[in-house]
This record gives sequence, C-alpha cells and structure tokens, in this order.
Amino acid sequence: MSQPYYETMYILRPDIPEEEVETHVTKYRDLVTEAGAEVLDCQMRGKRRLAYPIAKHKEGIYVQLAHNGDGQQVATLEKAMRISEDVIRYLTVKQDGPLPAPRTGPIPQASSDAAALQTTEA
Repeated sequence: MSQPYYETMYILRPDIPEEEVETHVTKYRDLVTEAGAEVLDCQMRGKRRLAYPIAKHKEGIYVQLAHNGDGQQVATLEKAMRISEDVIRYLTVKQDGPLPAPRTGPIPQASSDAAALQTTEA
C-alpha cells in the first residue's frame, strides 16, 4: 500500500555562490525536520534554463525535496521560501505512491550534468 508524501521543488537564483546554495538546502531540510516531518530525499538538480524569465533571470538552480509528515510542515516551508529573496519559485505537490528511496553518492553538479548531456548528444 502506498503512503502519501510531499514533494517540494524550488528554484534558487542562478547568481548565488555554490556555498550559499548548500546553506539554503540545509536550511530548508532543517525547517522540515523542526516542523516534525521527515526528510525522505533531497536532490540538487543543478542549474537549468527556465522556460520563461522569472524576475529577469533566464536560468535557475533547481532543488527537489521529498518529505513525509502531517502537512503542517508545508506552510512553514513555503512561508520561509516566500520571504527569501534567493528563491524565485517553489511548488509543493502531495504525492500518492511508493516513498522515494534516499539517494546515495555525491550530489551531481551543474557542470557535470552539462558535460554528460553534451557527450550523449554528440
């Protein structure tokens, strides 16, 4: 039987330093944990081109956060994202399916994603 969980995808400004990106990822993971929920998975999707400009940005750093809880953590998380100047978009979706398995290994960097795409397209 599947269990419902929440998946939040948020986009950070593309011009913030990598150390600050890690700070944001940790901050939002901690917010979910402090709200009494469990972080199931956190994936950094890297820098990607946006479909349309958002706040004059053509690119953004995508982060995907899967969390399990009673739903109260969503309001806390989205309020923190709303007041942050570094988050340009966010969306939380309630998923109904098997819980995501936590990833093992290093988080892929944006440059390695681009290099992998170039080698597969050639």
